[in-house]
Amino acid sequence: MEIKIVGKELKVTDAINDYVERKLERIDKYFENATADVTVRTERERQIAEITVSANGDVYRAVTEDKDLYASIDKDIDILEGQIRKAKTKKERMLKDSTLKVLEVETPKAEIKDEILKIEYYDIKPMTPEDAKLVLQERPTQLFLTFVNVETGKVNVIHKLKDGKNFGLIEPEA
Repeated sequence: MEIKIVGKELKVTDAINDYVERKLERIDKYFENATADVTVRTERERQIAEITVSANGDVYRAVTEDKDLYASIDKDIDILEGQIRKAKTKKERMLKDSTLKVLEVETPKAEIKDEILKIEYYDIKPMTPEDAKLVLQERPTQLFLTFVNVETGKVNVIHKLKDGKNFGLIEPEA
């Protein structure tokens, strides 16, 4: 990991430098190629550590303050590690979910051919074609209705035409 440490209003000592490098080893295990920009500064009685890690096109950033600079660095490392783990598990979950969706979509198409997949049972009631039209108009999702024509005594089917306004009637010839 490439590490750049900058001190503002604070001199970066060898001890601080070694401590930051040792702590960033926890972050380095997650990436092959990463860069870290560390800025340490003092404001009044507070020691502020800001760490930005760039890896694989992602940027992780943590800023904390404490009375002790080393405690502030520790908090930043904990925050960064949590962000990285969260991002990695989110990516893994997305990849896993997307492969499952592809498998679910492809599998049924390959297995089902020329099969009757759904069977519905309903009563065939005797009525006139006009009554059947009224019943079909009351059911907006239903496309057809089978009924016994009281005038002829034969099974008929009334269906909605594609224009959505008109109806078709199917009657047997014999």
